[in-house]
Amino acid sequence: MNMAEKLIEVASEDVMNIFGEYDSYLKIIERAFEVTIIMRNDECKIIGGEANINACENVIKQLSALSQNGSEINDQTVNYAISLALENNNESLGDLDADVVCRTILGKPIKPKTHGQKKYIQNMKDKMIVFGIGPAGTGKTYLAMAMAINAFKNDEVSRIILTRPAIEAGEKLGFLPGDLQSKVDPYLRPLYDALYQIMGAENFMKNMEKGVIEVAPLAYMRGRTLDNAYIILDEAQNTTPAQMKMFLTRIGYGSKVVITGDLTQKDLAYGAVSGLEHAINVLKNVDEIGYSYLTSKDVVRHPLVQKIVKAYDDYEAKAAQRAAQKPASKSAQVNRRVKRDR
Repeated sequence: MNMAEKLIEVASEDVMNIFGEYDSYLKIIERAFEVTIIMRNDECKIIGGEANINACENVIKQLSALSQNGSEINDQTVNYAISLALENNNESLGDLDADVVCRTILGKPIKPKTHGQKKYIQNMKDKMIVFGIGPAGTGKTYLAMAMAINAFKNDEVSRIILTRPAIEAGEKLGFLPGDLQSKVDPYLRPLYDALYQIMGAENFMKNMEKGVIEVAPLAYMRGRTLDNAYIILDEAQNTTPAQMKMFLTRIGYGSKVVITGDLTQKDLAYGAVSGLEHAINVLKNVDEIGYSYLTSKDVVRHPLVQKIVKAYDDYEAKAAQRAAQKPASKSAQVNRRVKRDR
């Protein structure tokens, strides 16, 4: 491969943000594009194949723009910028900064970190009911909670209701020892953790005591009409079709609903149909309902989690392909036998 080189300007005050402590991000970029990056003063020299240099330049310029805007840059940001460049995707990382949903108790902005998340947030703004489907770490539940809290703060709704199917207890919480709170806490703990981070524990507990924030298992939604509320059903892959229908028919006037789940993580009994999958098929032609499908590209946890999710996706896709080919090969064998018998 013919080697080329290119000089681009990078402001000295942005170097640490763009290339990371001890050049940790620089090394990630070099490996991704098989280039060498040399930084001297305000000049960045990129050495490598011409196409790779252009892609690398695009990443550095995107990160530079983020740094100049005061945006946080981390491993996930760098890896996402690289993935866009490798796909020749011209979407700008700067577009994500405009969509701050709300701020945590510490003042940290909650905003989309990928374009998949950005579309998911837009869906939640536009639609009365939204299904957010994707693997762990894509922010589907966290962003839904941020949207709910923002709507509550802006008086768009009068309460927030968060619910999950308590699948491990078979939803029969009355048979477990202890009071209601001690029974449901283990199943709802991830929701509490996210709310503490966004609202702060004290503020959250005050709103819980007032009854304007409710965290409860799905079984406790039965027989109610939920008006003027922002309702989030988490882990929806673990509902049955009957439970999902029950939940959806609880929705009252002035309410918004977000249903999140990961169809690859079902804990239902073998052979049982997921209420999430069933609802997607039944309701696909209802205009007021939106669907956001997040993928491994939208994972915002440790980069290793993104690789793990992708590895599982690839493995399951190949397994499904092999399973689809087996019946065909068996029928072909039967046909060959019939022909021989004739």
